[in-house]
Amino acid sequence: MEVKARAPGKIILAGEHAVVHGSTAVAASLDLYTYVSLRFPTPSDNDEFLRLQLKDLALEFSWPVARIKDALPEAGSLLSSKPTSCSIETMKLIAALVEEQNIPEAKVGLASGVSAFLWLYSCIHGFKPATVVITSELPLGSGLGSSAALCVALSAALLSFSDSVSLDMSQQGWSAFAESELELLNKWAFEGEKIIHGKPSGLDNTVSTYGNMIKFRSGDLTLIKSNMPLKMLITNTKVGRNTKALVAGVSERTIRHPDAMSLVFNAVDSISNELSTIIQSPALDELSITEKEEKIEELMEMNQGLLQCMGVSHASIETVLRTTLKYKLASKLTGAGGGGCVLTLLPTLLSGTVVDKVIAELESCGFQCLIAAIGGKGAEVSFSGSS
Repeated sequence: MEVKARAPGKIILAGEHAVVHGSTAVAASLDLYTYVSLRFPTPSDNDEFLRLQLKDLALEFSWPVARIKDALPEAGSLLSSKPTSCSIETMKLIAALVEEQNIPEAKVGLASGVSAFLWLYSCIHGFKPATVVITSELPLGSGLGSSAALCVALSAALLSFSDSVSLDMSQQGWSAFAESELELLNKWAFEGEKIIHGKPSGLDNTVSTYGNMIKFRSGDLTLIKSNMPLKMLITNTKVGRNTKALVAGVSERTIRHPDAMSLVFNAVDSISNELSTIIQSPALDELSITEKEEKIEELMEMNQGLLQCMGVSHASIETVLRTTLKYKLASKLTGAGGGGCVLTLLPTLLSGTVVDKVIAELESCGFQCLIAAIGGKGAEVSFSGSS
């Protein structure tokens, strides 16, 4: 029996940075996924290893399950129904298991993700041999929620073989989890995110778990349902950024200009709330959809202007903005800024020829372009082979 799980990436439609200062933000899932396949050896295979294959990076790691059991005895006594945080002491033991793999120096950033894998696997599944293969449509470290999608897809695959969820393994195609099961899945994914990021907000894994869209403010997350199709061109500038430094920069600017920045944050809050209202309202016909798209474009442009006021834009982002503006398309950065990714709304009536021209021009600048529908499904699993 083999299970395959998938979990989507995410974008911030409105409210990044301002949300740290009490404003509302809106996030949405992407139909770009991270896939995790989990396969157990048969008794005749005589295989006592846990293997992790990162197909996109052509890397493979393996550990004797006895070695993992010796290093992490506490994990084997945990219940899959009770998500558990990894202690500092256990993190050190996991780090030693990861160091044994001699990850190439250029890929040393993967160590935290491999650590999250070992913790989630051992806690949810114990010390059983298996082969886990990971592939992804999401660029790493670009602000599209690739680490959360990994933790969600991995937790989904592992939980599907546990007693904590009830799935029909004979069903063809992708299967969704029940509401209570999604809550459990989200909590386990959050534990993985904590290993990778330290103190994550929980937003990325929640969007990846439930899909669709989420409105959030001051730690409160509200699931919202889109009533209109939205398609985005996502331009990855491939410019790395330091999220902590960018967040700190906005805070420092707020200290220097408290009144002005307060107005900026209030304006962003209004944009996020108006955007969520538009997205949730029913679109009755093509004209209605076009009108809503035009309003969303204006809100995106306003939000981008306010992000520039916060000082989080970048020369690469401005290049994307100028390029898409030539074709009368609205764009804004998504996430931390300072590089990373830029969103461009692709209206329903926009011709494919125009899209091709925009992409060609952006790619000539060295950028990577992806087209994605937003607000789609969350985590799902599919089964193959005999049980």
